[in-house]
Order: sequence, then structure tokens, then C-alpha cells
Amino acid sequence: MNPLRQLTLDQLRQRTSMKWRYYPEDVLPVWVAEMDVLLAEPVARAITDAVARGDTGYPAGTGYAEALQAFAKQRWDWELAVERTAIVPDVMLGVVEMFRLVSHRDAPVVVNCPVYPPFYHFVGSMGRRVVEAPLGDDHRIDFDNLERAFVQAGRGSVYLLCSPHNPTGTVHTEAELEQVAQVAREHGVRVVADEIHAPITATKFVPYLSVAGDGLSLMSASKAWNLAGLKAALAIAGPDAAEDLKRLPEEVSHGPSHVGILAHTAALRDGGDWLDALLAGLDENRRLLQDLLAAELPGVRYRPGQGTYLAWLDCRELGLGDDPSEVFLQQGRVALNSGIPFGTGGKGFVRMNLATSPEIITEAVTRMATAWNKTSS
Repeated sequence: MNPLRQLTLDQLRQRTSMKWRYYPEDVLPVWVAEMDVLLAEPVARAITDAVARGDTGYPAGTGYAEALQAFAKQRWDWELAVERTAIVPDVMLGVVEMFRLVSHRDAPVVVNCPVYPPFYHFVGSMGRRVVEAPLGDDHRIDFDNLERAFVQAGRGSVYLLCSPHNPTGTVHTEAELEQVAQVAREHGVRVVADEIHAPITATKFVPYLSVAGDGLSLMSASKAWNLAGLKAALAIAGPDAAEDLKRLPEEVSHGPSHVGILAHTAALRDGGDWLDALLAGLDENRRLLQDLLAAELPGVRYRPGQGTYLAWLDCRELGLGDDPSEVFLQQGRVALNSGIPFGTGGKGFVRMNLATSPEIITEAVTRMATAWNKTSS
């Protein structure tokens, strides 16, 4: 069964999470990265079994890493080394810890904009400077821009690679990642890869550590199985970065939820069929969105990504200003992410969450078209 077709709008409005409680009830939310799904049955069973046992203490063992190892071998033909992993509270907190391991406290951080806004927030909270390397018009890494950013940031800086890329959905190729590794080494830049969306791809995903032994990666089951409320992630080191990861403070491993780890482990180990059904549903939703935009909002440019469940919509031709999300919210009562917080290249764009039912996507586009008609008439 398509996981995206199991819940009605009325059922979803009973939820108490951010997606469904941030805005008033008359607003249709298709913004923050929560999926409108029921939990995969193996995940739900792992959680309820733990609660029934009273198994809610501190995390222990390598079960999460072993489950990811098996998943990575089956899905990506990649041999993950369990001994080069560490449990961290979540991906972004893990990113912060990796920065501390491989760079000095004020080293700049290079990002490919437009990019996930917390990249800016977390880097800024560390007192560090972001150096932007804009993506090309095709949403892929522009290596001229990347080299310029590396030169500007200087040796000893860090490159925070978003792979697959949020918000564009770009899945970097093996050749692109090999070039990233080469250019980073030439400029003395360490690479930390946020690979949280890795399981959600319609094409082959290439782990960064499969091409770069000196890299560090953060992975989690949270995005692919909708487990953001059950905090857990894994930091992974390439063979040449193993000594870096060994310096991770022991207390960092106290942050993840034990129940979260059990849920993530079950997702990776036993949730493959559910994930495949989700991926098929997301493909249907991407096609649906293309058709709806062509019929109701032909001025919106949409290039479907091959990863994530997010759509990056170019609304500049609609003439709604730098922040069309505000117009869609006020005039159409539909909530999307503003493109502005995604950095350079985000003005005039919105991000839409496709991990919902076809009916909600249809209603969202209808409301967007209504909003545009109101402002253009």
C-alpha cells in the first residue's frame, strides 16, 4: 500500500507536531519536512515492544550501525565499517561535532546554496562564517564556484556537502563526488557530508565515503521513515578519518534517544518494503505536481529532483516578489517554505513537501493558483 494514501486531512489535523500546529487550522501545511504517513509496521512494533518492556533507558551497542551496514550493502553496494561509526543525537548536532574534530574554532564553512537553512543557523551559532558556492542553473555543483569558495575560505576550512541536496533534490554522481574530493584535497578543505536523505532517491545514491577516505558523513533513518521526533543519527568516518572520529567526546553519545535508536534500527533492518512503496508514491506525486503546475500555474518552473521528497519551485515569473510563500499563505492559505532562508538563489522560490497525499497536493496547487489569480487580477 502507498504510505502516502493512508491518512485523510481530518486525521492529519489531529497531529500535534510542528507541521500541523504551527499555522491556524484553515492553512494547508506543505512545508516542514514531516511526512503524512503512518509509521512502517516494523518501526511501530519496535517502539511499542520497547515501551511494553519498559526498555527506555540509555542507548548501548552497535545495532544501529550494523543495520545501516546491511542496508548500505544491499541498496548502495557499499561496505560500511561499523568500527568507524559513532552515535550522535541527530544529523545537525553531529555536523557540529564533526566540525570541531577537523577544524579550528573559527574556520569558515563552505556550502552550496540554495541549501537547507539550518546549515546557516548552526554554523552561525558556532561563531563561524559561511562561504557560499552557488549551485549551477541545473541545480548541480558548479565547480568553478566551489573552487572560488575554497580559495576564499582558505586552507583548514570545512565543506558541508548536502547529499542528496536539499532543497533541489539533486543526487550527486560518483564522478561529481570524486571531483569534490580531489578539489577539497588540493585546497586543504575537509568535507563533512550530510546524507540524511540518502535512502530517498529515485536513482543510485553514492555515499561520499565510497570515494573519499578522508571524509566524514552523517546518516540517519529519520527522514526516510518519518522519525524526526525519535532523535538518533550516526557519524561515519572514512578510513583516513578514523583517528578524527576517535576524538569524539564520549558524552556526545548520551544525547540520542534509546527508543529512537531502536526505531531507526528497525527501519533500516525491516522497513525496506515500506520504503519501496514510499518511493513509488513519491514518483507519482512528482508527476502529479508537474501536471498540476502545467495546468494551473504554468509560470512556475519545476525540475523534479531524483532525491528527497521536496520540490523546489521557481515562482519568479509569477511576479509575486522575493517571497512568494507569503502571498500563497495570505491569499491562498497554503504554507510552503520561503526560499529566502536557503541563501543566495532562494529569492522568488518556495519549497514544497511532496510527502503527502495526492489530494493534498492537488488542493495545495489549487490554493496557490487562487492566490496568484487574486494578486494578478
